[in-house]
Amino acid sequence: MKKSASKLLIFNIIVIIILLLNSFILNILNNYMYMTIFIIAIAILYKLLFGFEKDNHRYVKDVILNITIIYLIAFIIYYILGIFIGFYRSDNYYSFYGFTTFIIPYIVIIYIKEYLRYQMLNKVDKSKLFIVINVIMFIMIDIAYTLNIKSLNTSYNIFIFIAVNFLPIISNNIVATYISKKIGYKPNIYWLLIANLYTAILPIVPNTGLYIQSLIRLLFPCILYSNVHSFIKKRELNVPLSYEKKYSLIFLPILALFIFVLAYFVSGVFRYHAIAIASGSMQPKVKKGDVVIVDQKYNIEDLKVGQVIAYKYDDIIVVHRIVDKIKVDKKYYIYTKGDANNDKDDYIIYENMVLGKVDLKIDYIGLPTVWLSELW
Repeated sequence: MKKSASKLLIFNIIVIIILLLNSFILNILNNYMYMTIFIIAIAILYKLLFGFEKDNHRYVKDVILNITIIYLIAFIIYYILGIFIGFYRSDNYYSFYGFTTFIIPYIVIIYIKEYLRYQMLNKVDKSKLFIVINVIMFIMIDIAYTLNIKSLNTSYNIFIFIAVNFLPIISNNIVATYISKKIGYKPNIYWLLIANLYTAILPIVPNTGLYIQSLIRLLFPCILYSNVHSFIKKRELNVPLSYEKKYSLIFLPILALFIFVLAYFVSGVFRYHAIAIASGSMQPKVKKGDVVIVDQKYNIEDLKVGQVIAYKYDDIIVVHRIVDKIKVDKKYYIYTKGDANNDKDDYIIYENMVLGKVDLKIDYIGLPTVWLSELW
């Protein structure tokens, strides 16, 4: 190993030791602001010791285009799944606090981290030992946000940490190392920003659960690696962009837009909200598997006895018919009943529980949603 490579290897090991000390003793780098300061300090020190080189890789735009197509396909499948299993509202980062404490620091961290990865890998040509140590260093940087040894006090916490954080981070860093070495740092910045920030940017996200999300985060980099590896091999053989890929550049965005609009319609973001009926309490008017369209723009005083409404009770959406409505001190209290039930519901519906009125239903198209929700 060359002298400069040996110095760089020592630099990586020192950073790893600092990160281990943080995880076992200090526990300060799990704050995004502190991690941003730390990664900037590493970049400045690296610049002073080793200097930066220009990015001379080809195919950057082509690989980013490939990644865009993969993401479009993945999000189409992901949101189609969400239509059947439901959505949840992601945390609100659209605030000054959210931008300054999470989104902006995270963007800075990813940008500097991937630029450093590229610079380090290009300083050393074919040292397998250095590549392994370098991957470990960047894994340690990523898990510094989440790793607190004191919190790993039960087997369940250890399992959650490994499944949800550690394994996906390993997958991300191995693939990012390959792409950085072969293509450059820009594609890594692009796909990692999307992979890590989409839940903060998109108002609704499919409700897949923690384990499915971790599995997706583990497998997606593998799919990305396969695609980029295949692309590099084809480029080495001068294979032109296929007709199918050119066609997908037009078709996939249109399909993605349609799926996203449909997903937002199902999630209740728009005025009209589609709900699949999961029980037979409203038969024969509304059957299990039907989809009802809920008008979320309504006046509580205009709701009449006999009107079918959707409301939330104990975190469950119920679609029943109004059988009584009482006004006391300018407040409305509503009683409902399922058409197939003998008795009215044994609870009161308050104004803030009502989601909207039901004026339209579509027969049976919600059956896949019901089946999947029962299996989930």
